[in-house]
Amino acid sequence: MNKKIISISAIIGALGLGLGIYAGNLNANADTPQDKNVAQLLARTLPDSAARPQALSQWKNHFLVVNFWATWCSPCVQEMPELSALQKEFQGKSVQIIGLGIDSPSNIADFAKKYEISYPLYVAGLDGSELSRQMGNQAGGLPFTVLINGNGKVVKTYLGRLKMGELRADITKFSAEKLK
Repeated sequence: MNKKIISISAIIGALGLGLGIYAGNLNANADTPQDKNVAQLLARTLPDSAARPQALSQWKNHFLVVNFWATWCSPCVQEMPELSALQKEFQGKSVQIIGLGIDSPSNIADFAKKYEISYPLYVAGLDGSELSRQMGNQAGGLPFTVLINGNGKVVKTYLGRLKMGELRADITKFSAEKLK
């Protein structure tokens, strides 16, 4: 009789433990980025190059390449066609490049009309400098690029003009996507 009671108690205990773990996971928000600075970035709404407000939260759960740039920054402008080509390669995949312009809305709008950029450009304005510092740019230089995985964790940062071979290798290393 004791063996039967012990067995039933063990089964009830295991079921209770399983239900407790399940209930606890229901309350955990999987969409909350791991990094508080990433969470603050994705909580923002910024105007795009056409002055339409855009919630950056639309990029949650994507592998992000966040490029801080300005129209007056020569290395920034030089790397944009390569970033644009890279975004086209990732078309339909979970990797997304976004550009955060540390510039005036009119300069970014003019730039977007003049050049065909295949990824979204947002106007971060002067606040963009502080945003880039929060993301790890202690030097305050441009361009500055941040890789953020789908869980909202910063996995790598780059200060200065990107080396596209290194960027491609890092995207492949840190994301689930593989380039041909």
